[in-house]
Order: sequence, then C-alpha cells, then structure tokens
Amino acid sequence: MLSIGQPQIKLLEKLCNAMSVSGDEGEVRRIVLEEVKPHADEVKVDALGSVLVRKKSTGKKPLRVLLDAHMDEVGFMIVHDEGDGLYQFKAVGGIDERHLPGKQVIVGKNHAIGVIGAKPIHLTTPSELEHALDLDSLRIDLGEGKANVGDRATFATKFKRVGPSIMSKAIDDRIGIAILIELLKHTPKNIELCLSFSVQEEIGLRGAKVAAHYFEPDLAIAVDSTPARDLPHYEGAENYTYNTRLGFGPAIYMANSSTLDNPRLVRLLAETAEKHKIKHQFRQPGGGGTNAGAIQQARTGVPVVSVSVPHRYTHSPISIARVEDWKNTLNLLHAALKDMTRKLVDR
Repeated sequence: MLSIGQPQIKLLEKLCNAMSVSGDEGEVRRIVLEEVKPHADEVKVDALGSVLVRKKSTGKKPLRVLLDAHMDEVGFMIVHDEGDGLYQFKAVGGIDERHLPGKQVIVGKNHAIGVIGAKPIHLTTPSELEHALDLDSLRIDLGEGKANVGDRATFATKFKRVGPSIMSKAIDDRIGIAILIELLKHTPKNIELCLSFSVQEEIGLRGAKVAAHYFEPDLAIAVDSTPARDLPHYEGAENYTYNTRLGFGPAIYMANSSTLDNPRLVRLLAETAEKHKIKHQFRQPGGGGTNAGAIQQARTGVPVVSVSVPHRYTHSPISIARVEDWKNTLNLLHAALKDMTRKLVDR
C-alpha cells in the first residue's frame, strides 16, 4: 500500500499555496513539470497550457489509461483600476459572493496582498443588511500595491495540517494533482499511463477535452475533489445529492450533471476497494461535474468514471479534507490500475 508521508504533505502544501486561477495556471504548471520529468517517458505542454505526461508499458498492446486532474482554481480577475489602490474585479469560476467581504487575497504574479472591501456595518442601512452583497459593490483594496487589468487574484489562505485534516484553499483540485504525481512514481507495468494535468476546468472542462483528443485513451478516470455534505444541520434531512462524508474514503461517481459513469469502471473500483479492504463511498447521483464530462466525448467516445476526495466548504477561502481519504483514494486508484486488462473495454 502506498503511504502519505511528509514529502507528499509538503508537495500538496506547495501546490495549494500557489496561485493558479483558470487561464493563468503557470505557477502550478511549473511545480508539476519539476515533479513529473524525472519519472515520465514523455512530457509536453499543449497549446492551452495543460501538462500531458506518458509512462509507457513493457507489455504488448497495453491498455491506454488516462487519468486527469485539473490545475486551475476559482478566483478573480482585475477588470478596472479605480485609482488609490482600489480595483474592480469579476469572479472566475463558481464562487459564493457571501464569503467575500473582508477576505484577504493575493493579486498578480508578485502576490500583492489585498483585501476585499465592502461598506462597514456602521454605514450600512437595515434594508441593505437584508441582502447579500453583490460582486459589483465590492472592491479589492491593495493599499499602496499595484495591479494590472487582467491580473488574477485568489484567497490568501495558507495550507495547514491540523491533526488528521488538511485545511487550505484550492484543495479542489490540488489534491488530485498530488495523487497523479504519486501514481506516476508507482506506475503499474501492465498499462500505458497517460496523465492530464489540465487547465480551465472551473470555467468549462476545456483543457481535459483537448488532452483526451491527444491521448486517444481506451478509458479515463477523472480524479477530483467533491463537496462533502456531512455537517450536523444536515442530520435527519433526506439527502439525495452530495452525500459524501469526510473519513469515509474516496467517492466513486455513478452519475452527475455532465456524465453517466461507465458501469464496468464503477464496478471495477467498487470490487477493487472490497478486495483490498479500502474504505470507500459512492457519490449519490446529482449535480456538479468533473472533467470526465468532456473526456467521454473525445473522438469516438471514451468510457469514463470519476473518483473524488471529499472535502468541506468547496470554492471558499478555506476547505477541509482528511489525509486518510487522500491516502485511500491514492491506493484505490493504484490497485485498480494494476487490475486493468483489455477485457475491461472489450465491447
């Protein structure tokens, strides 16, 4: 069984602390390239900026398996300089505006420190307090700092290890990136492993679609992070969607808004988990989506399934996940890859 030790924790910390808002994924891309080059047979950066990696098999006509994790995170883009250190901005990806007032952010390649400013409560009328602030009424205040129109910004939250948990921005999907890097270092010989560290997932699954066309895989697995719905106020309420829980292992998808996951692949993952006594759970069919939705439509079609590490407080300034769920996701995928044969995709 593969383990999660200090080197893996340090790598995830480095990945999470980097700023990689959709369309400007360079900081994470540089980390990924540094990590994968010593272990890969082929590494390239495609026209959109995704890192595409291949590890060849020693067998004859091996199954070509694509694993994808996205490098980008939700964040903001500077759209107008109002002077005096104040900047208008727009959201990049799905962000709950209720989280924003008073939050510290980093802006641009120099990580200039700023704060998302709003009218203080002393100056707010009772009627204004009844409604959430909309994005157009907020500003990023850099004080004496400078930014350019088009600069990206994201939350300034730093990675923390707290007992059995990790707390950070961008766990979605830096934890998937860390898993793919570890699998590359321990690739089973029975498959040709193709890895897509993709761009622009948060704004439309764009990088993964291009990567799938490049690799032409026999099957694919999207490795992501999914919202946990396990807080106390949900207890007693009937729950049909997002029913994953921290501490219960990787979430195997069956269906979501973009994909009907391949039943053979769902069954393989479930049977592998049972065989190796790996704690796991099923993500109840419902909304949301992963890069599997784009990959499955590449060329003549690709059988796909998604596997995610559950975490709380998705797309907010800080999320929480369990190290044990990360470890179990890594080991489920590693064991499943070792058991894959051509019979899996034999029509």
